[in-house]
Amino acid sequence: MTSSPHHPEATTPPPARPLRRSLDGSRTGLLLTLLLSLAACTSVPLPPWPAPGDTPKAPPAVAAPAPSAPPAAIAQPVPVRPGIVIAPPAAEAPYSAAVAARFPAPSIIYSTPGLQEGRSSFTSNAEIQTWLRDLTAEASRSPGLKAAVLPIGQSQRGEALEALVLTRAAGTDALSLAASGRPTVLLVGQQHGDEPAGSEALLVIARELTQGLLRPVLERINVIIVPRANPDGAAAGQRVTAGGLDMNRDHLLLNTPEAQALARLTRDYHPTVVVDAHEYTVVGRFLQKFGAIQKYDALLQYATTANVPEFVTKAAEEWFRRPLLTALRAQGLSAEWYYTTSTDLADKKISMGGTQPDTGRNVNGLKNTVSLLIETRGVGIGRLHLQRRVHTHVSAISSVLASTAQRAGDLGQLKPYVDKELSTMACKEEAVVEAGPTLGQQELIMLDPVTGGDRAIRVEWNSALTLRKIKTRVRPCGYWLSAASKTAVERLRLHGVQVLRVAEPSSMLGDIYRETSRAAGVRQDVRGAIADDGQIVRTEVALVRGVIDAPIGSYYVPLNQPLANLVMAALEPDTQSSYFANQLIDNLAGIARVMSEPALRAEELP
Repeated sequence: MTSSPHHPEATTPPPARPLRRSLDGSRTGLLLTLLLSLAACTSVPLPPWPAPGDTPKAPPAVAAPAPSAPPAAIAQPVPVRPGIVIAPPAAEAPYSAAVAARFPAPSIIYSTPGLQEGRSSFTSNAEIQTWLRDLTAEASRSPGLKAAVLPIGQSQRGEALEALVLTRAAGTDALSLAASGRPTVLLVGQQHGDEPAGSEALLVIARELTQGLLRPVLERINVIIVPRANPDGAAAGQRVTAGGLDMNRDHLLLNTPEAQALARLTRDYHPTVVVDAHEYTVVGRFLQKFGAIQKYDALLQYATTANVPEFVTKAAEEWFRRPLLTALRAQGLSAEWYYTTSTDLADKKISMGGTQPDTGRNVNGLKNTVSLLIETRGVGIGRLHLQRRVHTHVSAISSVLASTAQRAGDLGQLKPYVDKELSTMACKEEAVVEAGPTLGQQELIMLDPVTGGDRAIRVEWNSALTLRKIKTRVRPCGYWLSAASKTAVERLRLHGVQVLRVAEPSSMLGDIYRETSRAAGVRQDVRGAIADDGQIVRTEVALVRGVIDAPIGSYYVPLNQPLANLVMAALEPDTQSSYFANQLIDNLAGIARVMSEPALRAEELP
């Protein structure tokens, strides 16, 4: 169960340190400051593992390169190529000049196609593809550095989904990265098409890793970058995919090709750390509900859903979020826990990011990765403060990369330990089937829309840091699925779940689900109804112990595997995120909990 003793906190930054005003000098100063300050960061170590008393030794800090002029290829503006106009700028600021003055442009000027002066559109998909290939070619001229553009799928409208792999391993394939012994960081941008700053920032990060001042981290880590996960939404300037679905609520179900592409990438490359770059609404319902403007440069949260391993949560907090706050403060940037509010104007509650196992943040946590959400202020303000928004993402992501490099040895122990521990929990231990946030009070700092001054607002606060148990059950040994459950099996396999096909008729002792009530509904998150493709089945069940007949061709999903918690999220039927509720399994009789280790002849699916 995810929990943390740390409470939401506002961070008031000190005055920004002056940086040199030239493009080259300011860029060099920024990244040197980031790397040096991050290398010096210390944090509270986790409890030792795997042997009590055997505290892991921290690896050496990331060394920053000596100051030098960056390559001309980095400093020069990138030619703007013809492309899709993604989103028009806001006609005017949606708040006063006094508010705008609270967000001065950074001393650095970032250069990507979409950040060119006078540009009215963000970087197009074609420009991203060219950018990645140019960086790959540049990397090939650096001894020992490997780079490749991976085709990972296609969007609903046929746009190529691509990832850039950067490593000093023997190759860029998944096996080579695994053999390197270095942790892999996956950076994902623009799952929501109307949140462009993360995508632009990831282009900057990719450039700095291949030929800039972030290159030293590749001595200790591998990095995979997906600059734009939802190209169709980006082209239309809309949050959802071309089919109208919110892909960041599709990471358990995998109904969209975009979410499937990320699942395959995660399955094959096994990242240790995943960063999801977003932007959040600045005015809109916050101005309508509270008469105030959103203040913080960055909102942060890690995985907060039931059954995320405790050590993974502690690592996210102590090894990543705390140094990240320090890095942002050093750049004069403010941060708070991620929060949002519903679209119902009468509902004044503020909620942290959701606790359902459906977002990339939470599903990756169930895959035992350190999973981090970084949101900058941006939705609804067009290109306003764009350089500052990109600067915030670059600062935050650079912190994550440096923390991963500094903790590479510790992270190399964390995931194998957690994977092994979870594999031993089958057939025993209590597991949380469904959990929700804890309601309390919190004082938030927002901005007065006229004066631009801080305004403290006391709100009801749904905290995701300590989860409230709604349903718990003894963890089964595994799940039996009928032969008709092919779609569910395919989705589980996309996640990397081990599934066995029954080769001889067998019998298993288990708990059969007996439906006690049923109703139609829609999936909900803290904002309201989720943009989805249909109604769900809301069911309540009772468990009836009995013998399960397992014919040839049916399936067994054991829980003595690292992704056991993800399997439970998908297959316990009486939650809104489950495969049964969302009709990937259409018959409750086609699924059962197996409560003792079965003796069966089965073959593992390839």
